[in-house]
Amino acid sequence: MTEQHDIVDIGVNLAHRSFHADRQAVIQRAFDAGVRTMVITGTSLASSQEAQRIAGEYPGQLYSTAGVHPHDSRNCTMDTIAELRRLAGFEQVVAIGECGLDFNRDFSPQPQQKKWFEAQVALAEQLQKPLFLHERDADKRFYDILASVRKSVPAVVHCFTGSRESLKKYLDLGLYIGITGWICDERRGKPLRELVHEIPLDRLMIETDAPFLLPRSMATKPRDGRNEPGFLPYVLQAVADCVGISSEEVARTTTTTAREFFRLNYIASPGA
Repeated sequence: MTEQHDIVDIGVNLAHRSFHADRQAVIQRAFDAGVRTMVITGTSLASSQEAQRIAGEYPGQLYSTAGVHPHDSRNCTMDTIAELRRLAGFEQVVAIGECGLDFNRDFSPQPQQKKWFEAQVALAEQLQKPLFLHERDADKRFYDILASVRKSVPAVVHCFTGSRESLKKYLDLGLYIGITGWICDERRGKPLRELVHEIPLDRLMIETDAPFLLPRSMATKPRDGRNEPGFLPYVLQAVADCVGISSEEVARTTTTTAREFFRLNYIASPGA
């Protein structure tokens, strides 16, 4: 694994049930590994509420998003949107999402996905909050929705694993790109490894999506297969190897980009 750097995990599901028993230890291990800043992903109303609560326990270090994942959009209502708006008023809630479209599994009907994705995009515009986005097998409709709104808020495509064509479209639209441990998989991640150098460094951020997507490049893996934010340095090193620059440079640029994207430089740290 690469030497320690101060880096930002822009997407970690710390509200997930797999972290209930040892969340504090997981967070401390991340700090010890140089992952000093984390953004906890909200994927439903309940997880967004829990993410906000957890982030509030670590001011200046942990932040959160508030949103409804397309898988859960079948449960979304206008009352849900109103509660997301309320959550977004907390200082530690720095983005709207995870929201978007997922036509791969269709856990929610596509019309419902589109309706509530558009509602969350509108909410982000109203509140001037960044968007944390999910897209799978829905790039055309996803692009059309985002292209139809004003470019008034920054947006990041979380866990990008798409094609060169999709990447170009997203970059042309001004979107940022989040890279996960998918890039550490020499099998499934091969196309992404060949594409990542085409992402401008100032539009690139890194994330674990823990507890999912455990990096396959780890020499010793946890028996339970659970990913942790403390494993983000493996993603950092894989990106550096693929781009052909030092891990120090990738750490510096992705951290700067993440802090500017989520406006973390304008949120007071403890003791400030």
